[in-house]
Amino acid sequence: MLARTASWLYWIGRYMERAEFTGRLVEATVRLDALSARPAGTGAWESALSVAAAGEDFAATGQSITPSSVANYLTLAEENANSIRSCLYNARMNGRAVRTALTREAWESINRAWLGLRDRSATGGSQATINLVEELKAEIRGFEGAMHRMLRQESHWFLRLGAAIERADNTARLIDVKYHLILPEGEEVGGLVDRDQWGTILQTVSANTAFRWLYSEGLSPGRVVEMLTLRPELPRSLAACVSEVVTILDALGRQTGRQGEADRMARLRQKRTAETKVDQIIRGGLHEYLKAFITENRLLSGAISSQFRFD
Repeated sequence: MLARTASWLYWIGRYMERAEFTGRLVEATVRLDALSARPAGTGAWESALSVAAAGEDFAATGQSITPSSVANYLTLAEENANSIRSCLYNARMNGRAVRTALTREAWESINRAWLGLRDRSATGGSQATINLVEELKAEIRGFEGAMHRMLRQESHWFLRLGAAIERADNTARLIDVKYHLILPEGEEVGGLVDRDQWGTILQTVSANTAFRWLYSEGLSPGRVVEMLTLRPELPRSLAACVSEVVTILDALGRQTGRQGEADRMARLRQKRTAETKVDQIIRGGLHEYLKAFITENRLLSGAISSQFRFD
């Protein structure tokens, strides 16, 4: 496989994963905002921008933070390089370039998701936004299903590798922002607003039911942090993403003969994660742990690029 083809596939995986996560983030924030007989509304949308690393860029637009302005910016804004529209556009352009490396079902899922947004100018009210996100999620789930039905060859593994790297980054950012930015000033940690927000975090990663299965003691920040960082049973946890990256790199190594720094970094991270306890993370500082993870994830992505000669 040509290096540029591998790169385009890797970034299709990242863009589609980013689009789905941003959709989930917008939907969860709409639902949290609906609870705002309690004072969570503006803070909830500020936190959504922070999770998406879009706070400064949104501020530069001069718009006020409102549900409609932030939802439109995260979903449809062409000037936002990480909006759902931009992610789907980029995924589609990459998909056109590697059309023969994708199955018909995978390509059609990408194309339908893009066409569903292409002519939209606004997300609409709360229910319209939720409906739009549900439609997008359905198309992206179709892409994921198509991807997992592909032959286990290089195209499949590069798509999944991009998705796993992106998923790890998104989950780490989500936990970090919640722990430091979401709870409104003056609200009690562990209080009603705090519990609503942790519940919304679980909803963002489709983990409400999983949490109840894993923890009979009830909702608490420590348990949510443990599940999202260290429980490999949860597909979107950091531990699960870390292990998936190792598995995929092993498969690519066998098929391409290329192994190197990315493999070493990924295996070292997997070993370190398996030996880590949630108490250690919290004692050492959750923000510091997640910041280091995000940095390491970026470096690993760079090592993957170099190892497979993307540039």
